[in-house]
Amino acid sequence: MRSLVAVLFVLASCASATPHTTTAAAAAAAAVSVPDALRAVVDAPDRSAADRALDAGRHPAETLAFFGVRPGQRVAELFAGGGYTAELLARAVGPDGRVFGQNNRFALERFAEAPWSARLATPAMRNVTRVDRELDAPLPPEASHLDAVFFLLSYHDTVWMQTDRAAMNRAVFQALRPGGVYAIIDHNAAAGHGVADAQTLHRIEQSTLVAEVLAAGFRLDGEADFMRNPADARDWSASPRTAAERRGTSDRFVLRFVRP
Repeated sequence: MRSLVAVLFVLASCASATPHTTTAAAAAAAAVSVPDALRAVVDAPDRSAADRALDAGRHPAETLAFFGVRPGQRVAELFAGGGYTAELLARAVGPDGRVFGQNNRFALERFAEAPWSARLATPAMRNVTRVDRELDAPLPPEASHLDAVFFLLSYHDTVWMQTDRAAMNRAVFQALRPGGVYAIIDHNAAAGHGVADAQTLHRIEQSTLVAEVLAAGFRLDGEADFMRNPADARDWSASPRTAAERRGTSDRFVLRFVRP
């Protein structure tokens, strides 16, 4: 009953015609306490300056903590890009863990191949398996019984790439162990816009995404507010290529789904 109430609350709050207020976000969100071990992952002195420059807008310590990343886990990241998050996951799960980092052809040909390949050659990525697959079926057979699958700031891209999102979400469901986490963060669109802004503004409405993921059999387990920005009018492009000085300031939802 509690999970049903939580889902209804999220759907209702997303249907509001105004951005989330601080009060509403606080009511829906779970407090995030960051363990020292995860703080140390983010503070590791051998992380690159380029990655550190992104931290203020990406909140990596809170992200790892909210989704429960621990040593020894088997996790995956969809649309890993150049590997900013994949490296953090690799450090957090440690030598006894494993990370599957997926990119599709579009990402590799347009921007990811060079930085992704270079990062994979570094010592921090020894426990990372490169996965080149399309998002309709994003994970190989060996990526099974996973503890978590991460999809950060890119779910909206599956709309204009015409990914079969129902098939993608079902594939993630099958790759996770019971109790495994589907970790999604994305830029929120204005109320009532659904997927209409996915290509132009690089946003998707939270309620639309929640409905799609629940349809695959997931349960909404939690929401955090550390990337919320009630002041965001949600009328500008959140793409890192065009956001300029506003990069990292969009109103973003942080949702933890679980395979029952």
